[in-house]
Amino acid sequence: MLKKIIQAGSYLGQSMRLMVGMPEYSVYVAHMKEAHPDKAIMSYQAFFRERQEARYGGKISRCC
Repeated sequence: MLKKIIQAGSYLGQSMRLMVGMPEYSVYVAHMKEAHPDKAIMSYQAFFRERQEARYGGKISRCC
């Protein structure tokens, strides 16, 4: 029972982060290890900054 509650909490946290556009660092690390083993993995701080910049920074391409 406790395991199910912990798992549900984990899924809820992941869902909330995805709703606001913050991908999981652990998913990024797993992807990099599997798909790009020759490239360096960003630190959590660098990953967070890069995702923030990708989401909110840069040029806005909308009409108004």
